[in-house]
Amino acid sequence: MSSPDFIAGRELRTQCARIAGVVSCVPSKQVDNDHFAERFDASAVRDVVKMIGVNRRRWADAQTSAGDLCRKAGEKLLAGLGWQADSIDALIFVSQTPDYRLPGTAFALQADLGLPVSCLALDINLGCSGYPQALWLGMNLIQTGAAKRVLLAVGDTISKLVDPADRSTALLFGDAGTMTALEASQSDAAAHFIIGADGKGVRNLIVPSGGFKSYDTAADERMAGKSAECLFMDGGEIFNFTLNAVPKLVARTLEIAGRDKATYDAFLFHQANLFMLKHLSKKAGLPAERVPTNIGEYGNTSCASIPLLMTTELRNRLKEETLQLGMFGFGVGYSWASAALDVGPLAIVDTIET
Repeated sequence: MSSPDFIAGRELRTQCARIAGVVSCVPSKQVDNDHFAERFDASAVRDVVKMIGVNRRRWADAQTSAGDLCRKAGEKLLAGLGWQADSIDALIFVSQTPDYRLPGTAFALQADLGLPVSCLALDINLGCSGYPQALWLGMNLIQTGAAKRVLLAVGDTISKLVDPADRSTALLFGDAGTMTALEASQSDAAAHFIIGADGKGVRNLIVPSGGFKSYDTAADERMAGKSAECLFMDGGEIFNFTLNAVPKLVARTLEIAGRDKATYDAFLFHQANLFMLKHLSKKAGLPAERVPTNIGEYGNTSCASIPLLMTTELRNRLKEETLQLGMFGFGVGYSWASAALDVGPLAIVDTIET
């Protein structure tokens, strides 16, 4: 399938809400590339690593879920902010690896964190583009007066979905959970967003089975010999879509925000793979020194990758400064989302381990 013609998507704007703090939680288990030497020969591992740029990644154990990682991050976040649990008006859980098919993981987090029964609890099935979309939804709840304080639990344990015999995915993905605190703000500064989707890309990044409908893998020659229970990724199609869509997304986001790219402190991209990120930043005309990456240390952490960048690569600056940030998520769906907003100084911005 050829890449779709890119349509920017819905252009949105919020005011009167700010990010107050961000905490990421990663599993303590670190998996280096040597781990794969027994299954794949060393030259094959080197070839893949040269493209994806992942030197190590964190994998959750069998008992640890995305919800668990987000809960740990949430406990640290609330303590760091000094917020009482009963002051939270909404919790949004964004993930494609929920704790259970039902009930929603947001309900478990609501109970575990001691949030009040008046707290809105929502699960949203989003991956690579999930963080900017969650920001827009949470900030919009605040702007409309529905909430004053919102928690965004954004995380995935994609390692549990990969086929260990599929080197293109087994070496790429890592696990992480994050929690972001939003609160009402008196500032007039606006946050700008673009959100779009093209469902014609569904079959190019998919777990074919395990839900309540099974994709016909027998009719798709690309999936021959692959497990229907594991993540399938057509890397070529994803790459084509991304190079077609994301530079235009960057340009349009900067345009609607009304600020020149030179005024931005950092451009935070979903950490898809390093080769792709270098192409994207070059094609979008962005200075490499303002496009931070951490995929080498953590792998592709799906929806958690943008907040994880904030708590690793920008941690010290976000504690002390107000940064103008551009955020760009893209991938599974197909979906894409961006945000342009001021962030910081934050009362807490940290990365912890389970």
